[in-house]
Amino acid sequence: KLLVVPVDGSHWLSMREVLDMLQQKGHEVVVVAPEVTMHIKPSENFVMKMYAVPYTQEEMEKGFKAFFQVSFEEGLFFERFLKVYKGMKRITEFGVSSCEHLLQNKELIRYLEESKFDAILTDPFIPCGAILAEHLSLPSMYFLRGIPCGLDFDATQCPKPPSYVPRVFTHLSDRMSFLQRVKNLLFDIPNVFLCDLAFQPYSKLASEFLQREVTVLDLLRKGSVWLLRLEFVLDYPRPLMPNIIPIGGVNCAHKELPQ
Repeated sequence: KLLVVPVDGSHWLSMREVLDMLQQKGHEVVVVAPEVTMHIKPSENFVMKMYAVPYTQEEMEKGFKAFFQVSFEEGLFFERFLKVYKGMKRITEFGVSSCEHLLQNKELIRYLEESKFDAILTDPFIPCGAILAEHLSLPSMYFLRGIPCGLDFDATQCPKPPSYVPRVFTHLSDRMSFLQRVKNLLFDIPNVFLCDLAFQPYSKLASEFLQREVTVLDLLRKGSVWLLRLEFVLDYPRPLMPNIIPIGGVNCAHKELPQ
């Protein structure tokens, strides 16, 4: 019996493929999601539990479109960083608000407590599922593409030296000259600010809900299995720990590719 706490958008499209297969294999799947979503819709393959949120469909779509547009823009690094920072701040507000209303929904939380799930499958890009996993004392499986500011590296204790692992926006490969390694190090500095922006509100939420001081990193460290939607043909090469499994092929579920 599996509790699923997904992240909306493209994150959900890949996860839905996995849930359909789990249902075919006889697992009971319960998905918890806000009433306002882009792609998360009810299905005969799982039970859907929804909760109210204080924002509208139009507000959410407007915020996400503005954030995605930044990804395709050219320009200087610091210009792009400021735009990403502002966009991420807005997206974080939606995620935190949604998580807060889930955790405050006493009727839904009581249902989850009484349902006796075996495990939780969640996307830690928004760590609300990790908070629930701690509250319900469930083993957690993370299904993700990556986490802002490289928090997944820290949580899994994966080495990520800037001398060898390229950072985003650098356009570098894993073979760098000395000056490129210096550039890579400098590009890593803003992650400190992005990390605090993206996850400090969730740490506050988690501490209030669990009634003890806790950080998002503390929660993510307890992940049992990390299913990474990475494919090193396309993605930056990086070290992996034994409980990290690359499943990049799931992104191609709708394409019947030749061998």
